[in-house]
Amino acid sequence: MFTIYVYVLDTLADWELGHVISELHSGRFFKKDAQGVSLKTVGFTKEPVRTMGGLTIMPDCLIDDIAVCETSVLLLPGADTWNDPKHGAILEKAGVLLSCGAAVCAICGATAALAGFGLLDHRPHTSNGAGFLEMVVPCYKGQRFYIDKPSVADNNLITAGSTGALLWAKQIIERLGVFEENTLEAWYDYFRTGKPEYFFALMQTLPSKSPTSLQ
Repeated sequence: MFTIYVYVLDTLADWELGHVISELHSGRFFKKDAQGVSLKTVGFTKEPVRTMGGLTIMPDCLIDDIAVCETSVLLLPGADTWNDPKHGAILEKAGVLLSCGAAVCAICGATAALAGFGLLDHRPHTSNGAGFLEMVVPCYKGQRFYIDKPSVADNNLITAGSTGALLWAKQIIERLGVFEENTLEAWYDYFRTGKPEYFFALMQTLPSKSPTSLQ
């Protein structure tokens, strides 16, 4: 079973997680033999955090509770509070997870946090546009590994800029292998374009061939 750990912190950018956590938690488009998925929120403490959208989240567990194994997946959302030194603990854990082969997936401001911790110095990655990381992270040394795309997957490291949430979700789902390939492509094309033909293509890839709510 995969365990998806979602790090939650004050000013978390709610929308960046929407696609990936809803699909991994609901399993509504999973293939028949998909590996199970458990989703847990992780906090620096068990105190509630307040998202940028005004939602209150109570963490399910603490950083020390994250299992260091290949079936763990750490999601690091954007936020305006990543420069708080207390978040160094989750960045240290991210480095340990990357070393053991677990997936670490960061978007927007979280990519800057990884860069500041040196975790992007030697691996292909992206962020909020060329020059962003140099601007906000003076110690950043990964310029030659920067790829100017919405989302970049480098084996078990998946990074995205603030506009890359949909592709980021696709690459995470792809790594986990819980969708059939044609289901994932139709899902991505539908949400990327809004064209009805991709909705019907998506429905046709599902085992039951019965309508599934996209609400």
